[in-house]
Amino acid sequence: LINPLLTLSGSQAGFSSLMLGAIMSAYFGGFICGTWVSGRLIRRMGHIRTFAFCASICATCALLHIMIVDPWFWLLLRFVYGLCFITLVTVIESWLNSQAARYERGRIFATYMVVNLGALALAQQILRLDSGEPFLLFALVSLFICWALLPITISSRSQPHIPERAKSSLKKIIGFAPLAVATSALSGLAMGAFWAMAPLYASKLGFGLSEVGLLMSLTIVGGALLQIPIGRFSDTQDRRKVLVVVAALAAGMCLMMPLAWSNTSLMAVFFVWGGLSFSLYPLGVAQLLDQLHPDEVVSGSTDMLVLHGAGAALAPLLVGLIMNL
Repeated sequence: LINPLLTLSGSQAGFSSLMLGAIMSAYFGGFICGTWVSGRLIRRMGHIRTFAFCASICATCALLHIMIVDPWFWLLLRFVYGLCFITLVTVIESWLNSQAARYERGRIFATYMVVNLGALALAQQILRLDSGEPFLLFALVSLFICWALLPITISSRSQPHIPERAKSSLKKIIGFAPLAVATSALSGLAMGAFWAMAPLYASKLGFGLSEVGLLMSLTIVGGALLQIPIGRFSDTQDRRKVLVVVAALAAGMCLMMPLAWSNTSLMAVFFVWGGLSFSLYPLGVAQLLDQLHPDEVVSGSTDMLVLHGAGAALAPLLVGLIMNL
């Protein structure tokens, strides 16, 4: 909820497109730093205390946005929020990864992704609750984060042990899997541009607040619906060829966006684009893991996450500059 909410609120407050892009980029900057900090925090404090620590910071940041409406202060808040939020995700995914047996891991993580994307789609519709009082939606963001504390802090299960992270192998990966590296970084650019600036793009075209939420929701639903079929298809084919075809089709959808003759047709194009583009990063990671030794999987996956986050961090700034021009 907070990503489109900040973009729209910042635009109404008179922030420039370039400044909004910088604010969104700060989130992904925190995201990248968080991939290095999260493991250390979990090893120091454990899963539950780390989650509670970072969730309290995220909830506080959400409310501070509406208490102090200043672009530079928002930029700082987004960096801190990104650092803490990726730590929340790391806690959840590392716990799932350590508890799931190999034969059920795919099903468990597929369910996790469906829940995740479903929540993202639902969040866009919460924008409809806007009553002209912006504090309400920011308070809801804080409330949802506080509720996320309940199931993990009430759990009686023992916390999993987190081993020391393997040494990064990024230089080695670039040597033998350049396609996976390029896919991770460039899909990060595409996703970062979408999450940060698509609400502003739609509002500039005359979309109302509810229509912006619907556009975002349809794109995410497309990603949820097509990701699993595309992934299964890639398991039976040459994954590199599948990746190239999906990327080409997604690019084709982008070329159709300025040609859309109505808001409804543009939403349909975004729906298909979401289904294709959301699949690129998982395909790239899968293509990499096909070539890695089991001992290298953790470090390789982390390197892909960092590359993806770096692309996502750069995208809003670039797009904001281009939109200004």
